[in-house]
Amino acid sequence: MSSALTDLFPFPIVQAPMAGGVSVPQLAAAVCEAGGLGFLAAGYKTADGMYEEIKQLRSLTGRPFGVNLFMPQPEYADPAAVDVYAHQLAGEATWYEAELGDPDSGRDDGYETKLAVLRDNPVPVVSFHFGAPSREVVDALHRVGTFVLVTATTPDEARAVERAGADAVIAQGIEAGGHQGTHRDVPETDGSGIGLLSLVAQIREAVNIPIVAAGGIMRGGQIAAVLAAGAAAAQLGTAFLATPESGANALHKQALTNPLFVRTELTRAFSGRPARGLVNRFLREHGPYAPAAYPEIHHLTSPLRKAAAKAGDAQGMALWAGQGHRMARELPAGQLVEVLAAELAAARTALSGGGVR
Repeated sequence: MSSALTDLFPFPIVQAPMAGGVSVPQLAAAVCEAGGLGFLAAGYKTADGMYEEIKQLRSLTGRPFGVNLFMPQPEYADPAAVDVYAHQLAGEATWYEAELGDPDSGRDDGYETKLAVLRDNPVPVVSFHFGAPSREVVDALHRVGTFVLVTATTPDEARAVERAGADAVIAQGIEAGGHQGTHRDVPETDGSGIGLLSLVAQIREAVNIPIVAAGGIMRGGQIAAVLAAGAAAAQLGTAFLATPESGANALHKQALTNPLFVRTELTRAFSGRPARGLVNRFLREHGPYAPAAYPEIHHLTSPLRKAAAKAGDAQGMALWAGQGHRMARELPAGQLVEVLAAELAAARTALSGGGVR
């Protein structure tokens, strides 16, 4: 990675931006202060809400940080399929005494307004999910001194990221928790994603820009592995979800290591786009029938997920988690960065021949 970007954070550890209230300013600040790169998640927030969190984060740390944006989604959902799914969810609405949300509540997540805020009030790093921004958007952010990162799940997507002029590509493996950052939502390819180490190697040969590796990373030894494979840094989400600074619901944090939730699965049940979460009742019952319709399904199920959380029912919540969730550690975020850095150093020593054989 260009030294200009890596100079922003001493350790090659990036805290993934987790939308839905998880990546709060307190979490990002703790990561930044410990030597990692903390991120705010602007997804599902208003532009004003994003700006307020940026101001709050700046009051907590003077270190560089990032903000993540969702790309606007094309209109390809089948309204009839959304209506059928809404009918299937009627029982959930009755059970939780909640109304289903309006699937037509908006498609662009306030993208242009958020970009305007970030141009007028520049932050050190901006990343994009669900597609690559235009070259004009990237150039505009560069002009105000912002580094640009974009998620890719295939070598072809990484090439698109490079063509857009981004400073680095986030290689997201199939192991990652939460939404897959595919540039196009193609149902026929569901479940056919590439594992992280293979993806890093393939992207390394496909593009000349630096790589940030993301997907299932929970230990410093894994960070060493992706660095050895060609990445310049590692992005961790689930590892930080369990920290006290995380804004995740307590039920979500507990579920990561709860023996009731033994595995994860990619599902469209909660949002209409493939996302990895802990397998619970809602996912099992509705996942097989959920249509490819994002963000319509996200809007539709939002009141149900909130009602389930209010009722203390983890079986009705979207429990996003990566494949390494059982390795979660309930450490303060800053301490977790320090532990990961120490584990990384130890692994590097072992790899260089200085460890015990």
